Amino acid sequence: MSRNLDNAFWSAARKHLIRYGGAFEPAIIERAEGSFVYDADSRPILDFTSGQMSALLGHGHPRVVATVRRQVETVAHLFSGMLSRPVVELAERLAALAPGLDRALLLSTGAEANEAAIRMAKLVTGKHEIVAFSKSWHGMTGVAASATYSAGRKGYGPAAVGSIAIPAPNSFRPRFKKADGSLDWAAELDDAFALVDSQSTGSLAAFIAEPILSSGGMLELPQGYLAALKQKCRERGMLLILDEAQTGVGRTGDMFAFQRDGVTPDILTLSKTIGAGLPLAAVMTTAEIEETAHERGFLFYTTHVSDPLPAAVGLTVLDVVEEEGLVERARLLGGKLFDGLSGLKQRYECVGDVRGRGLMLGVEIVKNGQGREPDHELGAKIAAEAFRRGLSMNIVKLPGMGGVFRIAPPLTISEDELDLGLRTISEAIEAVLSSGAGRAGMAAE
Repeated sequence: MSRNLDNAFWSAARKHLIRYGGAFEPAIIERAEGSFVYDADSRPILDFTSGQMSALLGHGHPRVVATVRRQVETVAHLFSGMLSRPVVELAERLAALAPGLDRALLLSTGAEANEAAIRMAKLVTGKHEIVAFSKSWHGMTGVAASATYSAGRKGYGPAAVGSIAIPAPNSFRPRFKKADGSLDWAAELDDAFALVDSQSTGSLAAFIAEPILSSGGMLELPQGYLAALKQKCRERGMLLILDEAQTGVGRTGDMFAFQRDGVTPDILTLSKTIGAGLPLAAVMTTAEIEETAHERGFLFYTTHVSDPLPAAVGLTVLDVVEEEGLVERARLLGGKLFDGLSGLKQRYECVGDVRGRGLMLGVEIVKNGQGREPDHELGAKIAAEAFRRGLSMNIVKLPGMGGVFRIAPPLTISEDELDLGLRTISEAIEAVLSSGAGRAGMAAE
């Protein structure tokens, strides 16, 4: 019998754990190494989502392990008013990587970083309205949750006053179309801000956006969109906050996703990837904004602000990314992965779209035919079959969206492991289709 069926373990889990969203995977994970996690039967499971989109360097990277051991023995945590060398050095390194964003605040989680960014924007502008995309995810706390529209809004009482949403651009399902049927994102953005202006009380503080809306279904902002969005913000005296929790530190083939567009935000938040699986986040902004915030009494004094242990890990992550050329590697392997997934789209009609950038890609599962109707049930079956075959992929299930697989393996993944993942996805799709409608989901040869 499989050790994953340990009745005592699952009984204790049911009795003592608070469930926080979705169902738990049907496996007991005992350890992780490189691109794999291992269950109670020592079965390797290829991790195609880098844990929670965070383990940028894979699991248990020896450099990160060595840094944690060394730093814990030296100093891990301090009174929040004390500074250590890793904190100042990491802030300096980040500033060098994002010219113009010269000041940094080091925190623990993405939600915390977005809370701080929005709080700062409100203080500096003297306004309170925050605009975000309708399929966004910026965290589960306070104003970060109020700016999250992809899930979790019902049943918790009022959102923060001044929360406004606009549609996220979707090239696969365009709301505004050009004559050729492609997305007219400029017209959509103009229309969206006309609606923002009609709703605003004249107190627009900031727009917060992900360059690729991950939980929203891996929706990438089209080239040119970010520049137009920043212009909309400038015209209204708003700040632009970019949340690069998942896109930052090389994953998209640039150090930061915004650099492809040549558009620097007023405030940048980082998390997930900067800690490579450990709790580290950062808020970055200009010297001018930081000075104004400080003069007006900016307060974000938390227990683990400026902790030396995660800061030391962040420095190691940046070292490894640079020394191993992982930004370029993400670009090259991302191209290989995109081509492989596009091959599945050609083969299976249920693969409606492949999108994304670098090693952050989405695969949308739809019902057969040209209607692009989402197929949540088929997507869930494919995910379960892939997991049974030793591949972990996260699937987004949202109203109006098909089952969208979020694929974001570690930047250290080997080409053989990438091929294994592609092969397993294909086999999972084949198995599910064969067990149901036979070859009805196969594209015409």
